[in-house]
Amino acid sequence: MTQDAYAPGRETTEGTVYTVTGGDWDTLIDEEHDDRIVINMGPQHPSTHGVLRLVLELEGETVQQARSVIGYLHTGIEKNCEYRTWTQGVTFVTRMDYLAPLFNETAYCLGVERLLGVEAPRRAQVARVLLMELTRIGSHLVALATGGMELGALTGMTAGFREREEVLHLMEFLTGLRMNNAYARPGGLAQDFPDGWEVKVADFVKLMKKRLPDYDKLLTAQPIWRQRLEGVGYLPLDGCLALGATGPILRSAGLPWDLRKVDPYCGYEEYDFEVPTATEADCYARYRLRVAEIHESLKLVEQAAAKMEPGPVMVEDRKVAWPAQLSIASDGMGNSLEHVRKIMGQSMESLIHHFKLVTEGFSVPAGQVYATVESPRGELGYHLVSDGGTRPVRVHVRDPSFVNLQSMPAMSEGGMVADVIAAVASIDPVMGGVDR
Repeated sequence: MTQDAYAPGRETTEGTVYTVTGGDWDTLIDEEHDDRIVINMGPQHPSTHGVLRLVLELEGETVQQARSVIGYLHTGIEKNCEYRTWTQGVTFVTRMDYLAPLFNETAYCLGVERLLGVEAPRRAQVARVLLMELTRIGSHLVALATGGMELGALTGMTAGFREREEVLHLMEFLTGLRMNNAYARPGGLAQDFPDGWEVKVADFVKLMKKRLPDYDKLLTAQPIWRQRLEGVGYLPLDGCLALGATGPILRSAGLPWDLRKVDPYCGYEEYDFEVPTATEADCYARYRLRVAEIHESLKLVEQAAAKMEPGPVMVEDRKVAWPAQLSIASDGMGNSLEHVRKIMGQSMESLIHHFKLVTEGFSVPAGQVYATVESPRGELGYHLVSDGGTRPVRVHVRDPSFVNLQSMPAMSEGGMVADVIAAVASIDPVMGGVDR
């Protein structure tokens, strides 16, 4: 059938609808989208930065429409927290953004502590800062490594994961676990750092300062890397504000918004550090910001290690802290298993109290609170609601990966399909936090 056989029909919002003449029925043809193709990218595709499905409408290699489909990693963590004690909730929330577990734990514990009306001891606050900045370094290293892998820079991937292993080795020494640490607890920490932690931290900082310049040689000045990132994934400041984007995405557009500065917590106002910003608002600017933030985090780790003073790491409140933790705070006997057994074996009251705190949990006054921290991806907030019981009524998380993922269509539409990979990598979403 030739074009002459088509008769123009009514105008619609989708374009002109044409009617095929010469029959009792009409065939509607939308010529505007006739030369486009819809493809699925993911959720199994490795370059979608996780279990993320992207539905792309392409005209040639140009992306006309982009939509993200989430939910493939759904765990129901928020709902599960309603069936656990306040302390047990830490073990759940640490698994949301699994690349930044200490940020989830700290934000959650800050909210519980505000409801309780208590404040963690200074040593615990300084230790939280040290651990969060180590976690930030590890998270940014994964962002650089996976972004490099997805764009074809495999040496960047091997180097990034090599350095991240150093972070995880140190985290395992300090907290006992590489990931999902459950180390921050309402009222302080699960236990103090082991002996010799100062040397381990100093060695790590020295190693990272030696290796970080290699990333500038490998990626920053590399012509192909710059061509793949410069001018790609552009999102100006007004777009960031309209979409609620925070973290490196917002700072790459020129706004130095960092909760560690604008709304300090855990004593961040005492530390000397800068908030790196850029004005290009593209993927290359976000890459450079993450490298700069690693340098700033190393400065914070050094300062936190210098600020660490002897003292308890858990509030001295018998309604919150376990008896063994209170005894450690009072007599300084250490964290050994023998010490805990000694406390449990000497006092029947302590044993009963410990059992009730572990099984039933402590009561939290009725109320609600919103606690925030600056995670590697932006503003991470916890809205906690208590009815006065031993379990939360509601735990809702403002996860930055979930909010920032809204910017993907704005960054990708109108660009090439290959640039979608760079844009998603620059957002650095962690699907555990998106789907939670």
